Amino acid sequence: MGNFERYLSVWVGIAIIGGVSLGSGLPGFFEIIAALEYAHVNLVVALLIWLMIYPMMVQIDFSSLKDVGKKPKGLLLTLSVNWLLKPFSMAFLGWLFFKGIFVDWVDPATANEYIAGMILLGVAPCTAMVFVWSQLTKGDPNYTLAQVSVNDIIMIFAFAPIAGFLLGVTDISVPWDTLLLSVVLYVVIPLAAGAMTRKLVDHKDNHTSLEQLLATLKPWSVIGLLTTVVLLFGFQAPTILNQPQAIVLIAIPLLIQTYGIFAIAYFIAKKLSLPHNIAAPACMIGTSNFFELAVAVAISLFGLHSGAALATVVGVLVEVPVMLSLVWFANRTRHWFA
Repeated sequence: MGNFERYLSVWVGIAIIGGVSLGSGLPGFFEIIAALEYAHVNLVVALLIWLMIYPMMVQIDFSSLKDVGKKPKGLLLTLSVNWLLKPFSMAFLGWLFFKGIFVDWVDPATANEYIAGMILLGVAPCTAMVFVWSQLTKGDPNYTLAQVSVNDIIMIFAFAPIAGFLLGVTDISVPWDTLLLSVVLYVVIPLAAGAMTRKLVDHKDNHTSLEQLLATLKPWSVIGLLTTVVLLFGFQAPTILNQPQAIVLIAIPLLIQTYGIFAIAYFIAKKLSLPHNIAAPACMIGTSNFFELAVAVAISLFGLHSGAALATVVGVLVEVPVMLSLVWFANRTRHWFA
């Protein structure tokens, strides 16, 4: 695990502080960036999102799909958690906290945006960081790759309908054209570009050139993420300085969601008698989020200054330390499994 990944929460924390400081000191600069948009898509943020997502998509090897039927239990567990449980539990927790428990601390319009950001996180299963979690738990790398590949294909078709349904259920207006455009921009195009790049670079199938390319791209991916965080918190600086408790309020249901989903998935994996090298990464995929996609779609749907965008970035801040704690737990309980 490289220094970028290992200390990602630290870098995100520094980016948050830097973004808020710059946003309060140079508001005109952020207004100029916010004005650079087309069809509700901010061009600067779109470029940064692609910089984040593209290297992750290059890692996906769709030839691994031929192996998905060899150990179906782990795949079924991941798919069930990702598409039948997590989006709906996230929507419920968002509604429970921001329409109930926290109702006196957040105005209704902002509460809806926080819920929307949480829903977008819940509907986006992890694509990239799960390879790190799988490696740290000594997971089966080929099976992890197959699981991620299947999830990415499903995400092309399922992300927009599920997100639209849950946003509608929580009384949030859904601009379907923008939602579908976001899926094309941030899932279909990067996935296709990644597959083409992999085919061209790894045509000898020895992975040497591919690994060199990924080593070059990964730092740029993290730079794209951190720059996006700086911009988002720069846009949100007035809100954060006036309401610093907002980050804590958003983090609480996200923490409950993450630990709760992992507990359910890990319990089912044990009951299914999965081997640990299948169970651990399967549960990690079901627990973590494709936060880059969630950030991009939140910005497209609700704007750079929205509570939805803020909620998705808080997801970045929370996810890494929480997932590392789950890695530790999975490794300490390896003896529970065959």
